[in-house]
Amino acid sequence: MALDCHCHLSAGDFDQDIEEVITQSKQAGLLGLVAVAEHAGEFDKIIQLSLRFPGFIFPCLGVHPVQETAPNQQRGVSLQDLDAALPLIEEYKDHLVAIGEVGLDFTPRFVSGEGDKDVQRQVLVLQAELAKRLDLPLNVHSRSAGRPTIQLLKEQGVERALLHAFDGKPSVAMEGVKAGYFFSIPPSIIRSGQKQKLVKQLPLENLCLETDSPALGPEKQVRNEPRNILVSAEYISKIKGLPLETVVEVTTRNALRLFPKLKSAIKL
Repeated sequence: MALDCHCHLSAGDFDQDIEEVITQSKQAGLLGLVAVAEHAGEFDKIIQLSLRFPGFIFPCLGVHPVQETAPNQQRGVSLQDLDAALPLIEEYKDHLVAIGEVGLDFTPRFVSGEGDKDVQRQVLVLQAELAKRLDLPLNVHSRSAGRPTIQLLKEQGVERALLHAFDGKPSVAMEGVKAGYFFSIPPSIIRSGQKQKLVKQLPLENLCLETDSPALGPEKQVRNEPRNILVSAEYISKIKGLPLETVVEVTTRNALRLFPKLKSAIKL
């Protein structure tokens, strides 16, 4: 009975068959899905999904460090993107289990210099402050920015954070472990040597499961779905030499510690 701690159910990929996707998720043994946002334009859709599937889809609203301006066109986040989102987060705050997807993304095509990085940092700091005020954890993106992200979270006094699909070195991730942060593992671990090294070195007590649906599935260019969560769990059990049941039980308990609001809806 697993939890998908990070997925994008508001993506257009799921518009035609969301009912079937949810049914198959439940049949696969999922207890719930944490649905994250990337921009204000999808906040209402995520809230509506959580109301349509109560006690199973849990909303998580925030502003991603990379914003899509048109199909296949992206840019770094701006403070204006956050300004558009903040009133809606306040409006929906009682529904939320976390703030996210937030973070840093220093992939070269999204940042042209320190100015762009500084804007991303400002947006993340403001959302970290919001999360602390609302007593919510952060659901964090950190592509090509593992160390700076963890460092900033620590500087801001963030105590509860999930670093999803972390792409940095295990030694950098261990800095997050020491701060009490969790790391969620997607099904793409089966084709990622970096994720496999991460799982090998990080304690199971700091791991959670995610799919990042519709991305990061077992196969490239194939839509990922929450039901693939067991691919992550099975590979973690293989790497750590532990029973699958142990991996699922521990990662689920980790998720409930990270997202306290889930406890009232999910009984183990």
